[in-house]
Amino acid sequence: MSPSENAPIKYPRLVLSPHEPLVEGGAAEEFERRVQALLAEGHRHLVVDLVGVVRIDDEGIRALVRGYTTARRLGGSFRLVGVNADVREYLHTARLDDVFPTFDSIEAAQQREWPWETVALVAGGSAFCLALVWGGSIWSGPLSRITALPELGPEGVALPIGLAFLALLKLIVAAVIGLLVTVVHRPSSRDKPLKQSIEHAQTLLCVSGAMVMIIIGNSTARAFGIAGAATIIRFRTPVEDPKDVTILFLLMALGMSAGLGAFAIAGLATAFLCVFLLVLDILPSDERPRTMIVELVAEGREFPTVHVESVFARNGIIFEPRDVSQGKEASVKYQVALDRRLSLDEVSVQLTAGATGVKSVTWKNPKKSAR
Repeated sequence: MSPSENAPIKYPRLVLSPHEPLVEGGAAEEFERRVQALLAEGHRHLVVDLVGVVRIDDEGIRALVRGYTTARRLGGSFRLVGVNADVREYLHTARLDDVFPTFDSIEAAQQREWPWETVALVAGGSAFCLALVWGGSIWSGPLSRITALPELGPEGVALPIGLAFLALLKLIVAAVIGLLVTVVHRPSSRDKPLKQSIEHAQTLLCVSGAMVMIIIGNSTARAFGIAGAATIIRFRTPVEDPKDVTILFLLMALGMSAGLGAFAIAGLATAFLCVFLLVLDILPSDERPRTMIVELVAEGREFPTVHVESVFARNGIIFEPRDVSQGKEASVKYQVALDRRLSLDEVSVQLTAGATGVKSVTWKNPKKSAR
């Protein structure tokens, strides 16, 4: 297998050219390790030239699937070139022929693919923020005179239709702001993808901020009432990433600005936050290795030490055995130091793949010693 880097300067893609069947016990395992190592080194766009591959089996399919999913997770691409009839039939049998982008030549595979979803997101988000700034600047006077809900008398009061539609507009603006910031925040580099519950909470918290300000209006009594009600609520779901907690607070503030009718401020702040999140992702990350505790349980009394430590070595993981337990099932705890960009899920797949003897893999952060 020979990597080639003779791609056009405009958009270079690394070319991998295996020259033997990608089958179990053959080149499949080495090909998989090579692909994962290149992705870990920072290569994001790979082209696999399969002209020299006359046969493939489940192990070769697994290597291609892992390469494709890892590249996509890292924001890259994984393309196939020169797929012969036998390999194409095998992909069709595995229902993967429509998954991999395939091309007839390396030159065609090297062509740049425009990220239309990203372009649409940038265009739509920019138009939305500009519309908020423009609308807020034009209607700042009228909005400031009709933001407060009327005080309720003994028999209540009818809500003016204009004020009702304005409240609805504020809630819609807050919801779109929450969705926009969540989508921009989603591709951020992280060990685990953002949970769907956190994504929903971000949008709903922005809407709740707008709703609170709509209800409060200019009433001090309502402000104290909502503050008192908020003290009753207890949030017991931990948020592991401090960045996610900060985003929640910022979205609450953006929702409040929408609830106040300060659309210009909300638009400018939303645009600033989205751009700043992208800048933070571009900045160099902490290169110090990540320390973790991993517990591996074997399927029987014999622990596959050679296999486990070989996987650690292939992935550049520094390890030290800490605890060995012998019983019906052997288990070993290791303290490991690994690259922060390395996917724990991918290492777990390597540890448990096939008849390796590893039953389960559990990753934990080391407990901090009390001072």
